[in-house]
Amino acid sequence: MSTRQKVLLVAVAVLLVGLYVVAVAGRRDDSGDPAAELGALARLGRGTGTVDPATVAVTCLPPAAEPAATADGVTLAFGTACRLRVADPGALRTLVLRGTTPFEVTARAPGDADVTVTDEVAPGADGPAVAKVAVDRVTEVLLRCPGGGGCSVTLARS
Repeated sequence: MSTRQKVLLVAVAVLLVGLYVVAVAGRRDDSGDPAAELGALARLGRGTGTVDPATVAVTCLPPAAEPAATADGVTLAFGTACRLRVADPGALRTLVLRGTTPFEVTARAPGDADVTVTDEVAPGADGPAVAKVAVDRVTEVLLRCPGGGGCSVTLARS
């Protein structure tokens, strides 16, 4: 082994020991505060979130009861189909749909993709049916109720 390789090996070893000392010194024994400010980590998630249900216009066929505001969001009860028109969120957001009955959702993919995505979701043993639609501009989302027996879907806040 040459002198240059020995010096490099010692330098790497010193760097690893230094990083270990910094990691151990910065350790905390408590579980942390979930409400605390995340600092630099918060900037990574900037521009993410969910669509505000108040920015979604709803048209159902046949005409159904008016959407009802709840603590979770806005609940729709419809017979066959509903068209949701999501206002431009200004950045990539997620439209979260939760249903107590099976439902089908169809929406255009975000970005410049010329793709339409369709999914049928049903409640499971672990809870309600959940569909998440990525939205980055004015988007129309079609909800259908399989069998036409009536569906209930909530445009959730989170």
